[in-house]
Amino acid sequence: MRYDEFLAKVRELGEYADTSEADRATRAVLGLLGQRLVDGERKDLAAQLPGELQDAVLTAGPQEAFGVEDFLRRVARDLSATEETARWDASAVLTTLAEAVSGGELNQILSQLPAGYAPLFGKADLA
Repeated sequence: MRYDEFLAKVRELGEYADTSEADRATRAVLGLLGQRLVDGERKDLAAQLPGELQDAVLTAGPQEAFGVEDFLRRVARDLSATEETARWDASAVLTTLAEAVSGGELNQILSQLPAGYAPLFGKADLA
């Protein structure tokens, strides 16, 4: 998926006013997802993202385990949003991500996350 297509899908799902708002949410969510993944998986994910979004995953902070509620609190903090809005933002980005990467890559990502993340990817469960 090209960068403009990725952002268009995020903008549509997130009902953002413009592309820059969608880009800001995308970079915040991908950065936090990158922190949740081990380094090898970060690189694999980045390789399947548009070039313009790869740094958001690759330059994320050190790998850290945190649950979905903490993930959403961090999204809210980074976007100066409420936790409910953060859930909406994360879902728009991660649902788009689920469509943009291969099934094998998505399975690798999901295998590193606790079950509470599934709805954010538009999935009933992580299996």
